[in-house]
Amino acid sequence: MKLKKNQILDVEIIDITNLGFGVAKVSGEVIFISDTVPGDKATVKIIKVAQSYAIGKVEKFTSLSANRAERCHIRLCKACAYKCLSYAHEAELKAEAVRQIFKKAGLSEVEIGEIITSPETVGYRNKAQYPVSRDKDGKYLMGFYAPKSHRVCDAVDCPLAPDAFADILREARDFLANHNISTYDEERGEGLVRHIYLRRGEVSDEVLLTVVINGTSLPYSNDLVDRITKKFPKVVGILTNENTRDTNIILGEKYNTLFGRDYIFDTLAGVNLKITAPSFYQVNHNCAELLYAKARELAELRPDDLLLDLYCGAGSIGLSMARDCREVIGIEIVDSAVECAKFNAENNGINNASFYTGDAKDTEKLLIPAEEARGEKIMPDVVIFDPPRAGSDEKLLRHVASLNPRRIVYISCNPATLARDMVVLKELGYIGDVVTPVDMFPGTGHVESVVCLKRQSDVI
Repeated sequence: MKLKKNQILDVEIIDITNLGFGVAKVSGEVIFISDTVPGDKATVKIIKVAQSYAIGKVEKFTSLSANRAERCHIRLCKACAYKCLSYAHEAELKAEAVRQIFKKAGLSEVEIGEIITSPETVGYRNKAQYPVSRDKDGKYLMGFYAPKSHRVCDAVDCPLAPDAFADILREARDFLANHNISTYDEERGEGLVRHIYLRRGEVSDEVLLTVVINGTSLPYSNDLVDRITKKFPKVVGILTNENTRDTNIILGEKYNTLFGRDYIFDTLAGVNLKITAPSFYQVNHNCAELLYAKARELAELRPDDLLLDLYCGAGSIGLSMARDCREVIGIEIVDSAVECAKFNAENNGINNASFYTGDAKDTEKLLIPAEEARGEKIMPDVVIFDPPRAGSDEKLLRHVASLNPRRIVYISCNPATLARDMVVLKELGYIGDVVTPVDMFPGTGHVESVVCLKRQSDVI
């Protein structure tokens, strides 16, 4: 039976995608239905028919799944995939998704270990970037983009963020409204305020507020500083970030400090860290503690080891392991993050760690600054990878393999690129046996993973 637009059908949801669409099948044809979870039964209306699938909308539920759990009250926002799904079932789905990705990549021999779940499923995000817009009535909206659009859904009260973020956003919204400050319009390339960006230290409780602007200055900024500092003493810095490019990249390169400092402090895995606005830092602090503990366990560092920490950010991973080994060398492309890493090493009394600015993809120059400083070629015993979602560059993988480390510990926020890179490393003589999923991002379709790859010659 070929599905038709406006057709009404009774269906049962048999699966859910990592974008949060329930999946039903009728006569072999796939229907994606939002706000449904496996086990739901519903009457749906077909609202779109494509060549290989259809989109349905729930008219009414006839039976609700035992897996259903209403975890978010913001109905229009679709930023989270699993807002209607119980957390226990979400964790099961993520572990199975990782398993299927590795099977598809031809790595069926790799065991997918038990998923490490997040200690918290709400209020866990220590970083959030909210696009700012205005509706047709002039009301300011701060939240997240609707699916496949740049229309902002208001989500000031997002349950994944701490309560402090919502309070600060409301005050920022009142500031914008009182001064009728324009918001950025992507189609016209006009308007001033693009995003509100917040960072918070889980342990320190310090907050950094950054207003991303399409310009060089924020009018009435003294009023913003006065409002925020009077109501929120935990805000230790207020910045603007200049982004005048026609791009969907959130942050520009230039920051201006309106108040206080341009960084916060936090403590992770026993290390006191200085973190600037552009520095990479794990968004889920308490789950990151579990991830770092697992990575440290897999590294099996020895007192005489040299640890090479690639994509090191502010140095959190390498510094958390520095006391287990002879020396740590970190490489990071963001210069301000490298400066933070150096500061963090000194501030924690860690004298066996050094950090250098470099693009991990530029393999020919990757270790040259460190090697020049040492006057000898670096031959690491253990290498830590923690790349962005795109994964590691193949040239880098080949370069690292040529250095012949005993172990490679790979932390990934994208299991598909992890599997791809593990195929390359397998060809280069490094094999991983157990991949451990880590749910750093409850509610969303993303899942972290960590694995140790060993030299094949050492395993046989």
